[in-house]
Amino acid sequence: MGKGRPRAVERGALGHGYGGVVSHPVASGGGPGIPLAPVFYPTDEEFKDPLEYINIIRPQAEPYGICRIVPPKSWNPPFARDLETFTFPTKTQAIHRLQARPPSCDSETFELEYSRFLGGYLGKKTKKKLIFDGEELDLCQFFNAVKRYGGYEKVCVQKRWGDVALFIGPSRKISECSKHVLCQLYREHLFDYEEYLSKLNFENRNCRSREQEKGKTLCRKRRRIDSFKEMIVVNGGMPDQICEQCKSGLHGDVMLLCDRCDKGWHLYCLSPPLDRVPSGNWYCLECVNSDKDSFGFVPGKQFSLDDFRRVNDRIRRKWFGQGNASKFQIEKLFWEIVEGKAGELEVIYGSDLDTSVYGSGFPRSGDPVLPIIEVDVWKKYESSPWNLNNLPKLHGSMLRVVHDNIAGVMVPWLYVGMLFSSFCWHVEDHCFYSINYLHWGEPKCWYGVPGRKASAFEQVMRSTLPDLFDAQPDLLFQLVTMLNPAILQESSIPVYSVMQEPGNFVITFPKSFHGGFNFGLNCAEAVNFAPADWLPHGRFGAELYRLYRKPAVFSHEELLCVVAKNVIDSKALPYLKEELCRIFISEKNSREEVWKNGIVKSSLMTIKKHPLYVGTEEDHTCIICRQYLYLSAISCSCRTTTFVCLKHWKHLCECDSSQHKLLYRHSLAELDDLISMACVGTPHHVHSQQSTLSPQVSITKLKKVKGGQVSFAELAEDWHLKASSLFEIPFSNDAFTAIMSEADQFLWAGHDMDKVRNVATKLIDAQKWAVSVKDCLLRVDTFSCSENDDIEKISLNQIEELLSIHPVPCYKPGLLKLKFFLKAYADDAKKLIAEIRTALSSRLDIEKMEIILSKAMEFPVDIEETKILATEMSSAKIWMSNVREFFFKETSTAIDIGFLNRLKLEMLELRIQLQEMDLLVNFSREVDLLHSRCNEILKRPLKLKFTELDNFLKDADKVRVSIPELELLRQFHSDAYSWSHDFHDIMNNLPDREDYENIVVELSGILESGNLLRIEVDELQLVEAELQRSRCREKATKALQHQMPLEFIEEVLMEASLLEIKNEISFFKLAKVESEAIFWEKRASYVLTNGGSMSEFEDILRASEHVLAILPSLSDLEDAISMAQTWICRSQPYLIDSRHTDDVSVPLLGIEDLKELVKLSRNLKVNLDGPERLEKNLNDIYGWEHDTCLLEEDTMTLFKEACFNFTTVNHLILRIVELLTRANSATKIGISMYVALGELPKLQHATLTLQWSLDALSFCTRTPLAKDIDNLLEDAHRLPIMFSGCSLVQMLVNGANLLRKGLLALSGPQNSKRCLLKEVEEVLGEIQKSVVPYPSMVARLQNAIEKHNSWALNVHKFFSQPSKKCWASLVELEEQGQSDAFDCPELAMVALEFGKVKNWMLQCYAYVEPLIGNLGTLSVELIKIKESLHKALSIYRSLNGSWTKTFCLCCSNDSESDCTYTCISCGNRYHFSCMSPSCTSDNYSCSFCICMETEAGVQNGEQTLVCQGNRPEFKSFAKLVSSAETFYPGIQEVTLLQEIVELAQECRFHLYVVVDHANSHYKDFNVVSKNLVCALKATAVAGLYDYDGGCNLQSALSRHSWKVRVKMLMTGVKKATIQVIQHIEKEGLEMGIPYENQLMLELTQLKQTSLQWLDMAKKVASDSGEFALSRVFKLMNEGEILPVKFDDEMELLRKRSILYCICRKPDDRRPMIACDQCDEWYHFDCLNLREEPRKAFFCPACKPFNGDLISLPRPAYHDERSCGREGEPQTPACHESKRRQQQPKTIDSCLEGNAVDAAEEGDFLKCCDEIDYFWRVRRRPLQRASKKHSNLGNLSQLLPFSTCSQTS
Repeated sequence: MGKGRPRAVERGALGHGYGGVVSHPVASGGGPGIPLAPVFYPTDEEFKDPLEYINIIRPQAEPYGICRIVPPKSWNPPFARDLETFTFPTKTQAIHRLQARPPSCDSETFELEYSRFLGGYLGKKTKKKLIFDGEELDLCQFFNAVKRYGGYEKVCVQKRWGDVALFIGPSRKISECSKHVLCQLYREHLFDYEEYLSKLNFENRNCRSREQEKGKTLCRKRRRIDSFKEMIVVNGGMPDQICEQCKSGLHGDVMLLCDRCDKGWHLYCLSPPLDRVPSGNWYCLECVNSDKDSFGFVPGKQFSLDDFRRVNDRIRRKWFGQGNASKFQIEKLFWEIVEGKAGELEVIYGSDLDTSVYGSGFPRSGDPVLPIIEVDVWKKYESSPWNLNNLPKLHGSMLRVVHDNIAGVMVPWLYVGMLFSSFCWHVEDHCFYSINYLHWGEPKCWYGVPGRKASAFEQVMRSTLPDLFDAQPDLLFQLVTMLNPAILQESSIPVYSVMQEPGNFVITFPKSFHGGFNFGLNCAEAVNFAPADWLPHGRFGAELYRLYRKPAVFSHEELLCVVAKNVIDSKALPYLKEELCRIFISEKNSREEVWKNGIVKSSLMTIKKHPLYVGTEEDHTCIICRQYLYLSAISCSCRTTTFVCLKHWKHLCECDSSQHKLLYRHSLAELDDLISMACVGTPHHVHSQQSTLSPQVSITKLKKVKGGQVSFAELAEDWHLKASSLFEIPFSNDAFTAIMSEADQFLWAGHDMDKVRNVATKLIDAQKWAVSVKDCLLRVDTFSCSENDDIEKISLNQIEELLSIHPVPCYKPGLLKLKFFLKAYADDAKKLIAEIRTALSSRLDIEKMEIILSKAMEFPVDIEETKILATEMSSAKIWMSNVREFFFKETSTAIDIGFLNRLKLEMLELRIQLQEMDLLVNFSREVDLLHSRCNEILKRPLKLKFTELDNFLKDADKVRVSIPELELLRQFHSDAYSWSHDFHDIMNNLPDREDYENIVVELSGILESGNLLRIEVDELQLVEAELQRSRCREKATKALQHQMPLEFIEEVLMEASLLEIKNEISFFKLAKVESEAIFWEKRASYVLTNGGSMSEFEDILRASEHVLAILPSLSDLEDAISMAQTWICRSQPYLIDSRHTDDVSVPLLGIEDLKELVKLSRNLKVNLDGPERLEKNLNDIYGWEHDTCLLEEDTMTLFKEACFNFTTVNHLILRIVELLTRANSATKIGISMYVALGELPKLQHATLTLQWSLDALSFCTRTPLAKDIDNLLEDAHRLPIMFSGCSLVQMLVNGANLLRKGLLALSGPQNSKRCLLKEVEEVLGEIQKSVVPYPSMVARLQNAIEKHNSWALNVHKFFSQPSKKCWASLVELEEQGQSDAFDCPELAMVALEFGKVKNWMLQCYAYVEPLIGNLGTLSVELIKIKESLHKALSIYRSLNGSWTKTFCLCCSNDSESDCTYTCISCGNRYHFSCMSPSCTSDNYSCSFCICMETEAGVQNGEQTLVCQGNRPEFKSFAKLVSSAETFYPGIQEVTLLQEIVELAQECRFHLYVVVDHANSHYKDFNVVSKNLVCALKATAVAGLYDYDGGCNLQSALSRHSWKVRVKMLMTGVKKATIQVIQHIEKEGLEMGIPYENQLMLELTQLKQTSLQWLDMAKKVASDSGEFALSRVFKLMNEGEILPVKFDDEMELLRKRSILYCICRKPDDRRPMIACDQCDEWYHFDCLNLREEPRKAFFCPACKPFNGDLISLPRPAYHDERSCGREGEPQTPACHESKRRQQQPKTIDSCLEGNAVDAAEEGDFLKCCDEIDYFWRVRRRPLQRASKKHSNLGNLSQLLPFSTCSQTS
């Protein structure tokens, strides 16, 4: 299918695309540099289907984001609104604030944060108010202004302080000094704050967690968050802080509080949400934004179209005057206003007008057809698919299933625009397509950005307007911001423009940002639409709403599901399937996730009434993201009215997940079926058992249970087995309910749960059946036994339904008996139905009917016929009551005939016989007779007689009924009586009244009402006569009060004569006015006919002011005066002698105006001076034009014939000078006339051409510069067309081009592009053949050729004598060739040879440059490297005793003037500037010695002293030496490089010797260290780096360091932990040290011994006293001997060795008691105690059993034991004694127990020496804190000796 034909004008712009598209590189109306979007011209055939045509052009148009469609000529819809009565509301737009506006920031919030910054970070107080230019400076606005232009640094670099000043004060003019002051103010007061905010933003961008920020700014918020649970307790379970979004006080750990208003928001509820707490203080948008400074389009008043047009015209005149501005000028001015550069402008815009309220511009079926539109045309466009009211619901549109009439989406919006009214940058809702049709008016300018660049566009907007986006993150949703497209283009954002003309459509594509403005008054209409390819973009729009927490227009998921359920277009199937699969996978994953997290409860959502339409019922929304919950939701029993989506289920509440419930509308199986429908396109192909996604949708996730993990399928299978077993046992409602509640977690799944769903359905049916049977019998029994009539009966339908079910769904005991009872009730019910029907058909009397009804009411089964009979009885009783009230109630009002007729109709419908029916029939006949008489009177054609009607009404009053026709006759009678009374009142007051205007109104009214009467009245003729006289008097009064036309006055006087009232006073006065007007008319006619002076005309005009009439000739007189005044005003510039003024700003006068003035002067009726002077000036102009034409002819003749008559250059110059003099003189005269002369531009063109020719001829006598020739040729392009083609001009242009070639050839050797010798010779020949001679250029070219030939000869000599080749000769040839040679082979030969060496030197310089930078030449730096290698060699040789002392080892400067120091270790000297020594008082150590002496130094030395740094590498130099073997002799750099490589190889050898010695030596480490220090110094001093040698040295240093550390470890100088030993062993293995190495063997053995000791120590520490103390102390001694630190283990052993009781065992949780004398602790069972002593307790050592106190001998070192270093052991608490004491042993008597205790005490004293020895060794104190027996009183009964003492 083609795309239509382009217009002939644009046919040349077509490419290889579709035939109907036209695209231009640059828009004619889009501004400079903005390309046009494509334009399409469909044919009539293509125009039939809008969606199909848009789909065809989409591949070509969508990359632009916007396009224009020009309909065929046959498309011409009428505008369906009446422009006369059309009114609409408007909005006010401040155009100058669309971009250049400050953000609506709250200054108080800014000041609060700024003061916190000053106090918290700078320690300063808040600044006082700043004054700038005599006004207070708003810091908030000042800060945002600098932020708008990129910050302080960028504003300073770009010098934009003037823009900043305009931003904070638009009307302020600022000087350079003020700019500097503004800069200083910002630098002093706000720069630190800017840096602080930049740092915070950097931290936030790099995702630093808030927990790492321990600063004071977050302390308050953290306290609020941490104390959340406390708040709930304090407030009785209700939190004092809730989220402003979701209204929940839960999840306080992610609640973010505003640092000003203390309102809270969850991080996930913000728009957009935050994933962490931001650094620094945080303020909500309510505190950041100020309502006072908020910006938006303010609603305005209602406008009619005429009023709106007047406002538009006023704005156009203000900005463009009376002239017509071009589209380019309008667009340029618009963007200047938007950017705040052209002043302030407010316009009004009738935007977003809902066409369902204000009407559509297209015809619609329900709208009235306008009279000016034909009905056929209206119907044609009413049903047109391009009618925007029809387009959203066309076949193929996804929106046709949307039920709601959503304004702007489903219902078009109307737009009435004026000049500069704008629609700002935005994307359509849900990323829809949009279509806009311009009905009429001025064009509309559009700008569009393709959807693929939407993210980049938003990023540019944010970076350009950062302050606005910081204050309003969702700024692009508000449609109030514009940005110049030029800024977008600078950021590489493609922008395209569209100029929409009336009758054009504009299409915007999904995700395309677009905006624009209007060029003037117009009316457009727009609507959204959504073809199938929109679906992926709709998903993006839905996610955008979710991200920014914006309510969607409708649910995207609902739209997809509803479209899939309806019959859809086959073209939409691929898109629909993809989107359905996406939501299926998302829904499946989300449901599985919530199931895995414990949400097993589920239920179906409420079924919608209209499931095949979108928007019929509104779904719940998620309280977090505010999106519709169509597919699924989560709820909780604690918040039954609150729901969240599956993505935010964790944020619903803090209840356990078992309390949550999943609500779903479709199971996964149903969603799978929808996808299957989308695959095949029809529901008949859906297979529930084998669906599209079934193999992939089985749920494989596992859930943790007590016994492990279980899968979803395993749980389902287990449920299936339990549920199936229920059908085999007697029915239990509780069991069924329980098993169904368990099934909730499976019903939402896919087809793999079909088996579960089938069983669940059977369970539900069975439960319903069983419950229904039980309920049925229960209600029958209850009704039979109860006397209450309110008990609900069982219906017959229910009984029959229960009896019809076979087989029964579940096992129910007594089933046969139940069926028998139900069958009996059903049979009785059928008999009763037959009896009722028979009674109603026979129309029995009411008594019999009541008997049958009573019988039916007592029957326990509810049947429909009972209700019918009861209704009939009730109706009959009501009718009977109404009839009795109608006839027998006494009332003064008449009976309504309508009520009577209604009773008659009700009587016919009754099926019961009543006595009152005959009475009603008789009364009805009488009323019908009266009714027919009234109709007969009303149908008479003539008016009624008053007396006849009065008699009839008296007879009708006897019947007490209200008939409408009778009431109408009564009204006629009353109206006639009232009219007669009013007439007499008016006529009686007429003689005394003079308000004739009111009299006319009253008489007109009484006459009109009299004509409308249906009864004849005789006074109408009197009214008509009096009305005519009153109207005449009213006219006379009006003529005396106001000026009226003379003809009107004459007519009034004539009418007064006819009515015979001319003698009244008012008519006498009016006749006088008539005579004065006639006299004035005669004077005016005379001067208008014969002419007169201006004073005469003005006198007559003044006289007209005293005449009280509108004069016919007054307008002619005023026109004559006005015409004369206008002529005088227009002729003044021509009459004033302005030739003496030098003001160039005075505009030139038009000659056509002068001719017109001369012509008009002949038609003037006022005699004036001046027309003769104007005519003389016109004749002078004619003469000047004649002379100018002659001069132009001479000039043209010269230019055309000069090449044929060319003699000499001097002769031609003289002729040109002569013509140039004449032209300058004529130009001067023409300018002095101050008239816009048509020949003056031609004369100036001729003068310009003559001057150019004179300049071109001057090159014949001199050699010009290239700049002069370029200027001349450039000026030649600007010569007038009439002269540019002349032969002389062409000849001079050709000569200038030859000169340009010659100069290029001469300048070639100095430029990169050289000319060939042959080309130079050709240029020389052309110049010599030129008609215009150029001798100077010829001589220069010949000289250049001779120099080149001489140089080429020298080159041939150089290459032909190889023996004489040297580097100096080649350099000389190269320099001469660069200056003198043209392009030739010899030049290439020299360049090749020279380039080899040059490239070699550049490569060498590249290796050396990182070391030297840009200092010195290459040879000088190579000498320095050579000297450094000599110094390195001398260091190596010092190992053999040959050493030359220098003042500094690290540099070549041996001057003593610099400060030096001597290393105390190696004795070498260094400059302080070369080394940073480590010093102790006056002792200094160099870095090399420190490297070897300390472990850290060795590790650092490996990286710093051995690294390459910026030194060149040895291999690079060796490669350079190899590549320079074929060079010419005499190159100094090559020789130096060879010497450097030789010295480096010698150093390499010495390094190898040192490294080999270090790796193979294991005994004397001092010698190895000395050698390594020398190698380290030599490597660091050398100016050339050897990579292999450096690696070897680094390895040797590492191995040496490892050996030293192992040696130190083995000697036990410093103990290390077992972890350190293992780390050292690992390091050695990584270095490649073998296991056979002696040190490695020792280290391995130490590690194994230490690990064995650790195992034993742990075992002993936890043995509960199993091991003897001697073994413990031995283990401790072994641990101290080992060179390993065992701090923790030794501490455990120390505690283990503490002695308790006499058993020498530690505390093993047995009950203990303390002696009140020595404070020592003993186990109860060790002392054989059974209960606690009642009084004081003394151990056996302090008090023997016979009662005498004894004292144990105190060793000499007892005091030593008492002051040990370790802390005292933790003694068991007394209150734990009972809990820990073991069962006491049984003893025979107390004496035996005492004897045993005494024996044990003796043993204890024997081993005292040994114990004391260990106490002394371990430094353990004997004194311990004890608990007195007073606290153990409850244990006194357990002590055995207490009982003994009592018995004794």
